[in-house]
Amino acid sequence: MNLVRRLLLLAAVLPALAAQAAPDIVLKPIQVSPHVYYFQGEAGMASQANQGFMSNAGFVVTPAGVVVYDALATPALGAAMLRAIRQVTSAPLKTVIVGHYHADHFYGLQALRQTGVVIAAHRNGRDYLRSDLARERLAQRRAELAPWVDERTELVAADRWLDFADGQPWRFELGGLHFRVIDSSGAHSPEDLLMLVEEDHVLFAGDLFFSGRLPYVGDADSKRWLQALDRMLDAQPAVVIPGHGAASRAPRQDMLLTQRYLRYLREQMGNAVQELLSFDEAYARTDWSAFQDYPAFGQANRLNAYGTYLLMEKETLQSGKEAK
Repeated sequence: MNLVRRLLLLAAVLPALAAQAAPDIVLKPIQVSPHVYYFQGEAGMASQANQGFMSNAGFVVTPAGVVVYDALATPALGAAMLRAIRQVTSAPLKTVIVGHYHADHFYGLQALRQTGVVIAAHRNGRDYLRSDLARERLAQRRAELAPWVDERTELVAADRWLDFADGQPWRFELGGLHFRVIDSSGAHSPEDLLMLVEEDHVLFAGDLFFSGRLPYVGDADSKRWLQALDRMLDAQPAVVIPGHGAASRAPRQDMLLTQRYLRYLREQMGNAVQELLSFDEAYARTDWSAFQDYPAFGQANRLNAYGTYLLMEKETLQSGKEAK
């Protein structure tokens, strides 16, 4: 066998060997109230070192079954969630709420998809699943997170798409607990959903609330995001479980970092747009020292700034048209 054929054969079998060698992931749920638990991912971005475990998900145990919020970043992590839930309760899994369709929050869905389980998500998630971006993101994750994300990884659609046509939250009851699923779409992503567990006063906030690290802003509408943060406290949660970082028992105080960061991005990039500076000029002149020591700064800040720069250009053009 010549060298080229040997290399091709090796390239073909390595992913399978890696998958076989990949050990089961063990997750330890953190209890924050009588019925609510969550899994806290590591700080920073998804990597081989953390096996993609850098986001949060959680579950609520009721006498009639379990409600899950988000599914983590890989099928292996979704399966680890199931094993961890079974250590807490034998009650059947009933409902899975997808906080939003970003890779680090829903790739574990295929492990949670079971007979009798309803996966619910915002109707805008359908557009994402049909997009080129979804396919490109999956290809990127397969390259960067193998064997945790591989050719067997699927993008799972919801069984129930929520449209919020009446402008009201989706409310449901299970095992004597009352749940409120709140539409916050268009803030961090087009399909943001929050979930409040009313009796326990616990709010699952997805990526609208970050604890101890900088958020990933991307092309989010930061103006609507800031408004959503203000409205989030209307639910008066005692505990907020963010998409990343530790649960907060002082939501107003912990919200300040995300608010300060979003406002600073808008201020600095907005001023640069008014002065007709290029993005590179704007980024270079901005003093980032107040945020540079927070986790995810190196990976996310430039992308966040660029997305905000484009947003401020768009807002400036819109305000100019309205003024005419």
